[in-house]
Amino acid sequence: MPDLLLELLSEEIPARMQARAAEDLRRLVTEGLVERGLTYAHATAFVTPRRLALAVAGLAERSAAVREERKGPRVDAPEKAIEGFLRATGLAREDLEIRDDKKSQVWFAVTERPGRAAAEIVAETVEAVVRGFPWPKSMRWGEGGLRWVRPLHGILCQLSTEAGAKTVPLEIEGIRAGDTTRGHRFMAPEPIRVSGFEEYAARLERARVLLDPAERAERIRHDATQLAFAQGLEVVEDEALLAEIAGLVEWPVVLMGRIEERFLDLPPEVLQTSMKAHQKFLSVRDPKSGRIVGYVVVANRETADDGATILAGNARVLAARLADAAFFWENDLRMPPEAMAAKLDGVTFHNRLGTQGERIARIAALAREIAPLVGADPDLAERAARLAKADLASEMVYEFPELQGVMGRYYAGRAGEDPSVAAAAQEHYSPLGPSDSVPDAPVSVAVALADKIDLLTGFWWIDEKPTGSKDPFALRRAALGSVRVILDTGVRFPVLPILSHAMTHALHAAYITSRSAMIDPIKDLESSGAVVEEIYEARTRLEGATKALSLDDLLGDLGGGQASEVRGKVDNLFSFFIDRLKVHLRNQGIRHDVIDAAFQLGGQDDLVLLVARVRALQEFLGTDDGANLLAGYKRAVNILSQEEKKDGVEYSLDPHPSLAETDAERALFTALDAAEVAIAPALDAEDFAGAMTALAGLRGPIDAFFDTTIVNAENDIVRRNRLCLLHRIRTVMNRVAVFSAVEGG
Repeated sequence: MPDLLLELLSEEIPARMQARAAEDLRRLVTEGLVERGLTYAHATAFVTPRRLALAVAGLAERSAAVREERKGPRVDAPEKAIEGFLRATGLAREDLEIRDDKKSQVWFAVTERPGRAAAEIVAETVEAVVRGFPWPKSMRWGEGGLRWVRPLHGILCQLSTEAGAKTVPLEIEGIRAGDTTRGHRFMAPEPIRVSGFEEYAARLERARVLLDPAERAERIRHDATQLAFAQGLEVVEDEALLAEIAGLVEWPVVLMGRIEERFLDLPPEVLQTSMKAHQKFLSVRDPKSGRIVGYVVVANRETADDGATILAGNARVLAARLADAAFFWENDLRMPPEAMAAKLDGVTFHNRLGTQGERIARIAALAREIAPLVGADPDLAERAARLAKADLASEMVYEFPELQGVMGRYYAGRAGEDPSVAAAAQEHYSPLGPSDSVPDAPVSVAVALADKIDLLTGFWWIDEKPTGSKDPFALRRAALGSVRVILDTGVRFPVLPILSHAMTHALHAAYITSRSAMIDPIKDLESSGAVVEEIYEARTRLEGATKALSLDDLLGDLGGGQASEVRGKVDNLFSFFIDRLKVHLRNQGIRHDVIDAAFQLGGQDDLVLLVARVRALQEFLGTDDGANLLAGYKRAVNILSQEEKKDGVEYSLDPHPSLAETDAERALFTALDAAEVAIAPALDAEDFAGAMTALAGLRGPIDAFFDTTIVNAENDIVRRNRLCLLHRIRTVMNRVAVFSAVEGG
């Protein structure tokens, strides 16, 4: 069985496109071969800055012959139907067969396609792939119509067997496939003739080309680590940068240099970011001091002076880059954080939500309200919120946006701010992703929650919500981040009042920024400026009373229509929070229906308490008692629902034990009484495991009741009493969770 070797040699492929391009080549070629009837054993793709390569092993020598039979219309069918069948099959009438079919005769078309040689199929597939390759960006050059990421120079396409290798006859836009490639652009540019993948890879390595990007990355890692270790230093890990560098070189040559003394006082993050963004250097750190003192340059060639000239040239460029960074740093330090923050008053955050400065004021007010709930000092929380985004106006962050927060921490620290205020400038952005840690310092927690909640309530008020896969304002990340901060820190407070309070801030901001045109959703409320001011004043009067705050308190001064509108937005946003909570817990193995069973109890806006209930419920349902009790509950509810629907009444009265006729029925009354007595104090004490234990005592009595007792008794009074008893089962169990929301059972 032949093996396929394909190489597409071009000008430099951008590093960011290489991994995807290699996977696309493997996928498109193999799918094309299979679609054309050619099977294979396995395929591996490789990529360097100048080439895409694919090795496909175990190809079939030919595609299988195909015989197809297609049933057509009856022989006596209208002529137009027969003509349509002939057009569809591409046959003449004399090529059709007549066969008996039940009580009539029908036309049958039989077509046979012989198998095709592998070389023919490979040529057809490769040409289709090359012409339709899905580059994010591509170009045309010369007079041809072919598009490729950069000008395509050569195609190597071979089928190899034990007898030898043969070039696949293929030509695309004047580029004829051959059996040669080229090595390193500078160190081995001469043509190299190859025969099969193993020889191809070996000769390329001798020609100073490492085909496998993982091998190039590992060589860079190894050599950089050894160079740093020899000088008592260590390389700062950066897998993304390492992969990018491996995509820039075909033959990595690792060199190490030292940062000039005059730049060593710059924050290490500045040094590292500047070298990464501009020079693609790996940073080298002194493990004793933690300072960035050196860098690793990866050249693409060996030189007679062992890289001295390359290193000297890079050092000069780096010095210029770091001089710019030092200039930004020194200029920023001359400006107090308050002055930086003041610049944001003129920067628009959103044309319907005001400026960055106005948003910061909202965050500061909200952080002050949240602070007592998370154990933070309100004055420090407000101060931290007012300075947290000041570095957005700094020269350093303008040059390196990825340093926002990091620089804020340095500037606040240098200005003598409280350490918790400085830390919040960096930590309030966290978490930025599922693997990112959450802040745990109380001031940082208060500012982080205020920042995220203000973002959510603001965009919720103006109806800029995520839709489908679109989330331009990262609102899903903000909600999930809020959920993680609350759960990971274990802070306990009702979320709905905080959302309600933040929503009034957003309502006021939307009115202020659009009061002239009245284009925001307030218009739908038929509100006036006076009404909006009433909302704002109501919020102001209740500042500092968040623990006792309710949405009814906040909206008490408004009419029913306005209150309903705001309440609806808050409830909708809270449902969005719960959806993000489900995503978070599902990643931890918690079932979504178990979350619903707890959430549907109502009043579950203390997320820490809700999750404790959910975890206890899932653990209980995982036991035999839990699973069987759920089945008994579902049986009781199903019977009750059917009979209520049939009778047109609700059996919700208290059942009478005196009407019980069987021992199992009387035992169920006793068990329900005992469960109620045990469940109430357990729930009050937030002992959900104890509440589940009390429920477990119902399993046996419920099973025995259904095994021995007929619910629909002939006596109407007994029947009604038993249906009310089923209602009581539902009521008692639903005090712990709404079990009807749980799937299964």
